[in-house]
Amino acid sequence: MDNYIVSARKYRPSTFDTVVGQQSITNTLKNAIINKQLAQAFLFCGPRGVGKTSCARILAKTINCLDTAENTEACNICESCKGFNESHSFNIHELDAASNNGVDKIRELVDQVRFAPQIGKYNIYIIDEVHMLSTAAFNAFLKTLEEPPAHAIFILATTEKHKIIPTILSRCQIFDFKRIQVQDIVDHLSFVAEQENITPDKDALHIIAQKADGALRDALSLFDQIVSFCGNTLNYEAVIKNLNILDYDYFFKATDAVLAHKIPTSLNLFNEVLNNGFDGHNYINGLATHFRNLLVAKDPVTLSLLEVGDSIKERYQQQSQSCNQAFLLRALEICNKADLNYRISKNQRLLIEISLMQLCSPETDSSSGEKKTFNVKLSASALTESPKKVAVAEPEAEYKKPEVDAAIPEIKIETAAVAPAMDNTNTSNKVVLNFKDQPTRKRTISINAKDRNIKKEVEEVAVVKNTLQNVFTQKDLSNFWLVYCKEVQMAGKHNLHTILNEKAGVLKDNNNIEICLDNKVQEEVLNKEITPLLRRLKKDLKNDAISLNVIIKQIEEKEMRAYTAEDQFKKMADKNPILLKMKDQFGLEIDF
Repeated sequence: MDNYIVSARKYRPSTFDTVVGQQSITNTLKNAIINKQLAQAFLFCGPRGVGKTSCARILAKTINCLDTAENTEACNICESCKGFNESHSFNIHELDAASNNGVDKIRELVDQVRFAPQIGKYNIYIIDEVHMLSTAAFNAFLKTLEEPPAHAIFILATTEKHKIIPTILSRCQIFDFKRIQVQDIVDHLSFVAEQENITPDKDALHIIAQKADGALRDALSLFDQIVSFCGNTLNYEAVIKNLNILDYDYFFKATDAVLAHKIPTSLNLFNEVLNNGFDGHNYINGLATHFRNLLVAKDPVTLSLLEVGDSIKERYQQQSQSCNQAFLLRALEICNKADLNYRISKNQRLLIEISLMQLCSPETDSSSGEKKTFNVKLSASALTESPKKVAVAEPEAEYKKPEVDAAIPEIKIETAAVAPAMDNTNTSNKVVLNFKDQPTRKRTISINAKDRNIKKEVEEVAVVKNTLQNVFTQKDLSNFWLVYCKEVQMAGKHNLHTILNEKAGVLKDNNNIEICLDNKVQEEVLNKEITPLLRRLKKDLKNDAISLNVIIKQIEEKEMRAYTAEDQFKKMADKNPILLKMKDQFGLEIDF
């Protein structure tokens, strides 16, 4: 049986032109060879599987080639190229720093550097995973790396540049390799499939490329795995099944259910995903990516950001027409919140289900509410005697849909017969008031009246905000106080809990609550939390007129302790005045 070679090795780049997705780096290296401006040390860094070691080998092979082609590629004919291709070159040395990270190996390498090459111009040393070297090995390598012999070139490769000491970095010419684009991976997989007589599905190749996450070596390994599973026909279903990837159909169906506000359909689809062995976290992240793709597909300018197959891209474009931008942004926000809370949630399935139900529920936005129509009747006396007072009736049961500005309710004011002095012809007039019902903002009122006399008389309409004036008792206050003390204790505010537990509030007149403290220290602790306490009092007791009055009671001066004989006698005399009479009558003196 023939020895099987995996695609990652079989189709490994052997020239600069065959390197995938790193054109800027390969062009720079070719120009350096042409202009004979080769550095003494190169550092190739970047993620795994993007061509760092392959470029190092191609560079080493090309600069030692005895007959370089016009396109600055190795000839593969000369003795140096043949020796490299057959893996017995005497001029190119490879060292794996992961398994040879000690200072002794570096010292051996430094001793070899002084020998001149047998064939070609340079002795080239490729050190892979150089970040694994110990600190002592790095220090032993510094001087040689800074001033190597003219015939020595070092090529270092690493996936973790931040682990390399700065003194090494400053001595190297650094090349940062980037992740390979999905389309570049798809094109290379198509080339490999053609060479292996395999019929691939474009959507299947896109799935493999996305799963590889920018690493071409990983993509080729997945390609071999799928070919072993399904043979010479590489289809989308086989890739989805073998790689255990959530199909696009799940997310298209989930979006249809969300748009139709079908909560049962959405929950059943999620249950099917769980039964197929997928994680809920992957599902909600995939759904967020799907909404992102829909948002991208809505505009032709951003359509190029959609890295999927042509058929899937067409489905995204079709479904994006049914989704408005506000819905997609809200959906992304809900999915992102579920993603952040998934790890800390104790019931993760319920968290995802709640998010799905929120997605299926239509958004209620107060800013897009309907106009309300009020009928307000003004009597003639009300307009003539006190034009500032307007009687406002109850709103009508039916609401009229807004035509232009949905945030501004329309108010119709109907007036009864007006005094003859104002207008003898009109028996009724209408005044239309338009204002934005926003309690936290200053309200503006525009008045349009047919009768100019009425317009002069109606100067101001006062909209009075209804405040909560719920009546509560000392018992209600005590019950609230117990609950609030427990919450403060659970929040870890022990000093505040001690004060509130001992100094409960007392209800006084006019919704005034009095808290009596012992000293200034207690007052300072309470003042830091007085605002949330007052807010909770107003909310829980449903009364906006509540006020807090904090007082410090006067502590009576404690009785002084008697230290001397005279103080003791005075203390005894205060309790028994007869002692003073006896002292005066018998001429007694106090023994000090």
